[in-house]
Amino acid sequence: MKDDEQLLRGRIYGTDHDHPGPKPGRSYAELVGGPLDGLLLDITGWRPEEIDDGVSLLTELGQSGAGGWVMYDPRLGDPTRWGWAGDSL
Repeated sequence: MKDDEQLLRGRIYGTDHDHPGPKPGRSYAELVGGPLDGLLLDITGWRPEEIDDGVSLLTELGQSGAGGWVMYDPRLGDPTRWGWAGDSL
């Protein structure tokens, strides 16, 4: 595993690097594959239809570089793991 990939493991998307880990009482989905592989997405309070729709996340790590978006969708049968669905501008 590359060093930059190891740094992402167990961190929460969009949180401060000084407080990267999961917090008790919160619900997370693990991002699987793509540039955000290993990050956790805080889905606490999301409605089922929001979870079903998946998400587009802003990142500098995707194919488009800074200002690009990556898409993740919940995996069938395992809503705690969301698979990479591609990059977009």
